[in-house]
Amino acid sequence: MHEIRFHNTLGGKIEAFAPQNGNEVRMYTCGPTVYDYAHIGNYRTFVFQDILRRFLKLRGFKMKHVMNLTDVDDRIIANSAAAGVSIRDYTEKYAQAFFDDCKTLSIESPEHWIRATDHIDDMVRLIERLQEKTYTYPSEGSIYYRIAKFPHYGRLSNIDVAGIQAGARVDVDRYEKESARDFALWKAPKPGEHFWETPIGKGRPGWHIECSAMAMKYLGETLDIHTGGIDLAFPHHENEIAQSEGATGKTFVRYWMHAEHLLVEGEKMSKSLGNFFTLRDLFAKGYKPSALRFALASVPYRKQLNFTFDGLQQAASSVERLRNFAARLAQRKFPAGKQKGMAARIAEAAEEFDAGLSDDLNTARALAAAFDLLRETNIAMDKGDFRQGDVAAAQEFLANFDRIFAVMEDNDAEKLRALGFGAADSGPSDAEIDKLVADRQAARQRRDFAESDRIRKELAVRGILIEDSKDGSVRWKRK
Repeated sequence: MHEIRFHNTLGGKIEAFAPQNGNEVRMYTCGPTVYDYAHIGNYRTFVFQDILRRFLKLRGFKMKHVMNLTDVDDRIIANSAAAGVSIRDYTEKYAQAFFDDCKTLSIESPEHWIRATDHIDDMVRLIERLQEKTYTYPSEGSIYYRIAKFPHYGRLSNIDVAGIQAGARVDVDRYEKESARDFALWKAPKPGEHFWETPIGKGRPGWHIECSAMAMKYLGETLDIHTGGIDLAFPHHENEIAQSEGATGKTFVRYWMHAEHLLVEGEKMSKSLGNFFTLRDLFAKGYKPSALRFALASVPYRKQLNFTFDGLQQAASSVERLRNFAARLAQRKFPAGKQKGMAARIAEAAEEFDAGLSDDLNTARALAAAFDLLRETNIAMDKGDFRQGDVAAAQEFLANFDRIFAVMEDNDAEKLRALGFGAADSGPSDAEIDKLVADRQAARQRRDFAESDRIRKELAVRGILIEDSKDGSVRWKRK
C-alpha cells in the first residue's frame, strides 16, 4: 500500500498523513446550515467527505468522525421568527431532509451527528475562556473577538490583516467582502428574536464559535482533520482557528482539507440563472442517485467540478458498465483454470486504485484504474480467454472499489420510492415533455441557443430523443 498524502490548506502543500493517536482519526466535517434544502454544490463537498472517510476506513483506520448541523444562524433566526415557530420546529424539516438525502446518496453516517442548539453551554464556556485571556471585548450587549490579539490570524486563507482598523467589526455570520474584521462570538438579541439566558448575558452564539466548541468537546483540543467547502476557509475556518487556539494555546487542526466549488454548465449556480438544483429537483426530473453520486465523485475534490447534463448521462452509463460487469462475473460460467497474466493484471489495477486515492484522493486516477481493468477483462471474456479461477479476484477488486464509490448496488428505484418519487426509470410524463419541447422551441426562436441546448441535453439524459424536421416541426420519442 502507498503512503497516504493529503493537501493541507494550512501551508498549501501536500503532506504525508498520520493521525496523532495511533490508529484513530479524529475528523470534523462542517455539515449544512439547515435553513433550506441543501443543493448539489453542498453535496459535492459531502460526497468528498464521505469518500475521505471511506478511504481511511478501507486503509484500516478507526474513525472518530463528527459532523455538525448548524441550526442557529442569522437566516434561521429571521426565517423562524417570520414563520412564527421555534428554531427547532423550523429546522427539523430541513435536518430530516438532509439525513434522507445522505442515505439516498450512500453517504455514511459519522460517529456523531451534533446540533448547535444542543451545545449552547459549551459555547458559553469557550467564550468565557477567551474572556479570561482578554481575546474579547463587549459592545452593546454583544461580545466580539479581538483579531489583533491573535498574531497568526490569516494563515489559513492568506487574508491580509495589515489594514484592519481597531474596532472594525462585522455582526453578520458571513462576511460580505474578503476583509478581516473582529467578529461576534455572542450576539445580543434584537426585538422579537429568540435568545438564551446565560452567564454571559442574553443572546445567541455567533456561527463561528459553534464549530470550535463542538469540535473540541467531542474530539479534543487538537483534531487530525477538518474539512469543508473552500468557501468556508474564510472567514469561518479562519475564525475557528483564532477562537480555538486563542483559548487552548494548542494547534487546533493538523490537516485542513477543502473541496472546490461546483459550476453548472460552466456557470456559477444561482437561482436567477435557473441552474440552481437541490437533489430533489434532479430526482423529480428522473435522474438516478447512483449517477449523481458518481458524477460528484468523478472529479478530484480540489478541482472545480463542472456539473453538466452530458456529464450526468456519462455517469449513468459508467454506473451501468460497472453493474453489467459485476453481473457478468456473477452469472457467467467461464472455462476452468486461470488466464495467464490476469491475476497480475487485477493486482496491478488494485495497486493503481490505491495509489490514486493515496495521492490526495485522486478519484479520477482511481476510476481510470477500475475502468481500464473492466475494458481489458471484458475483451478477454469476449474472446473466451477469461477463466473461472480469476472471478474471485475480480470480484474482490469490485468490492473494494464500491467500499469507496458506493454505486454498484442496483437500488436507485427503491431509494427514490422512499423519497416519494416513484421508480427511477419512470421518466417524464408526455405533458412534461411537450412543455419542455415548447420551451426549447421558444428559446430557439429568441436565439437563446444555450438554453435550447440545455433543454435538449436534459431531455436526452431523461431518455427522450428530439428530432428537428426540415419544415421546422419537432418530434420526440422515448429511447
